[in-house]
Amino acid sequence: MMNENSIDVWALPTSHEDHPAAVAARKAAKFIAEATDVQKHDIALTLGSGWGEAASLIGETTHVMDAQEIPGFHASAVAGHPGTISSILTSSGKRALVIGARTHFYENKGVDAVVHGVRTAAAAGAETMILTNGCGGLNPSYSAGMPVLISDHINATATSPLQGVHFVDLTDLYSPRIREIARSIDDSLLEGVYYQAPGPHYETPAEIKMMATLGADLVGMSTALEAIAARSVGMEVFGISLVTNMAAGIQETALNHEEVIQAGKDAGPRISRLLADIIEKI
Repeated sequence: MMNENSIDVWALPTSHEDHPAAVAARKAAKFIAEATDVQKHDIALTLGSGWGEAASLIGETTHVMDAQEIPGFHASAVAGHPGTISSILTSSGKRALVIGARTHFYENKGVDAVVHGVRTAAAAGAETMILTNGCGGLNPSYSAGMPVLISDHINATATSPLQGVHFVDLTDLYSPRIREIARSIDDSLLEGVYYQAPGPHYETPAEIKMMATLGADLVGMSTALEAIAARSVGMEVFGISLVTNMAAGIQETALNHEEVIQAGKDAGPRISRLLADIIEKI
């Protein structure tokens, strides 16, 4: 059985072991270790809209937990997220922690809740964090159903998961090494800059023009805050988006979440196989 105090200090979100966010991450990691009898997970994935099938291709799912039973996690509020945390044994013998219960910034539970999954993964021993999402496309080179590697991001939430004197370099936040692995598997993959908007409303055409002017290629309502939290605890971060629709003012039809869900279903087999192949080579 795992001792709550056995988790490395490097995995804590601040230098203070008694910080509430650090305590919550340790408690969640302890719960997962006891429920799965797995003392260390090597890699963690947050599977966004359209990416759920990847879990079944990564390896053998040995444990599935209701996220609400794990300290600090909440029920999934968005259709397309299963609300579970799973432990998977990959064919290479690694342990993957799959987080299917993402809390979004617009749910108003606070930024610590948004990044709790990442911090829990780090406290559980994971050294690599894979973040996926379904998003809108701004770049005219993209089309609905296309996976795009995240090369950088613009955090437009006006907040950060970091607190106090905690300066973190984000120059190469999205791992060049893993992006190269992804391109070695599929050399047609494009890259882009992801813009995290606060949500939950979709953007106006004028806002999309502004984002494109700022250098954004993709727009969504997740990922950037989680990536910052992951880097702050020393994890290698890989981000990949599924373009579920072209953004407002670019596509002619109205935007809706049902379209996002359907695009994920249509692209699911291809992108899930891609992600599983990437994980096999990490």
